[in-house]
Amino acid sequence: MAHKIIKSLFLLLVLLNLVSNCAHAAPQVPCFFIFGDSLADNGNNNNLVTAAKANYRPYGIDFPEGTTGRFTNGRTTVDMIGELLGFNQSIPPFATARGRDILIGVNYASGAAGIRDESGRQLGDRISLNKQLLNHAVTISRLIQLLGTGKEAPNYLNKCLFYVSLGSNDYLNNYFMPSYYTTSRIYTQDQYAKILIDQYSLQIRLLYLLGARKIALPGLGLIGSIPYSFSTLCRNNVSCVTNINNAVQPFNARLVSLVDELNRELTDARFIYLNTSGMSTGDPSMLGFRVIDTGCCPARSDGQCIQDSTPCQNRNEYVFWDAIHPTEAVNRFTASRSYNASLPSDAYPTDISHLVN
Repeated sequence: MAHKIIKSLFLLLVLLNLVSNCAHAAPQVPCFFIFGDSLADNGNNNNLVTAAKANYRPYGIDFPEGTTGRFTNGRTTVDMIGELLGFNQSIPPFATARGRDILIGVNYASGAAGIRDESGRQLGDRISLNKQLLNHAVTISRLIQLLGTGKEAPNYLNKCLFYVSLGSNDYLNNYFMPSYYTTSRIYTQDQYAKILIDQYSLQIRLLYLLGARKIALPGLGLIGSIPYSFSTLCRNNVSCVTNINNAVQPFNARLVSLVDELNRELTDARFIYLNTSGMSTGDPSMLGFRVIDTGCCPARSDGQCIQDSTPCQNRNEYVFWDAIHPTEAVNRFTASRSYNASLPSDAYPTDISHLVN
């Protein structure tokens, strides 16, 4: 009997040691760089003159550090991808990243930002992708100071994961706002998708020239189906919702083709496409979501939470946090399938876990 107890205790100690080692294992990549919009912004817009900021309650109500500038109740998709990669702290926003903080990466994402510089301007200041790339050049100069002037910085960057997710604001806060922008009068939906992808291609190639070799490119989600599109842009017109969802399909199709092109031409790098819209199809109730057509918090006319409003209690049952952005529960689902694809259609040609290993 005593022998069995000792054996059981030994096995328990081995198991605890394994768990401890896993918990303290080094991340799968040395650093994680994020370029994006409000779906990934974690504080870069806090001090900008803009309506597109989330540095007030009830944003962050479920986040351990409280209100940080994240446009959701808790963690964002990139927060959770970072956790799945093995990082034990959040990637810092460029606005506040200092010193050796940048060795684990930097988050450049900015609410209302687009591929095009003008997208989102009616909301105020924002950091477009072009400006985010300029900020990344600043980070690289800081990395050189930390790592040395030889090949250390380029070699370091080659090993990092780069996540680039923009385009939603080029539609919601540009093409489908004809009172502010002329793009929908100048271009058909297919022409506009081509112009966006042509510019995106140049921006991604610049990122490659700056040392990126592992790049994940999420497609656009079903942005016509968010509560803001249905109630504000479409004024409850179902055919308008369908039109917006159809408009982003050429963008996603061209992004897949771009991934093929980049993998073919830049053979020392790897690029993947993440099928965000495909992940969001299916029956949400199967995942425990009960409310799919309204946000958890009372929203302003621009879709964001009313300051200091009282949100719903059953947040895990809501798809949307405000009228635009998903809840932490949805972000967890998206991060999981982006990292480790549940279906072959979730990622192309592979998922993040295979990209980094």
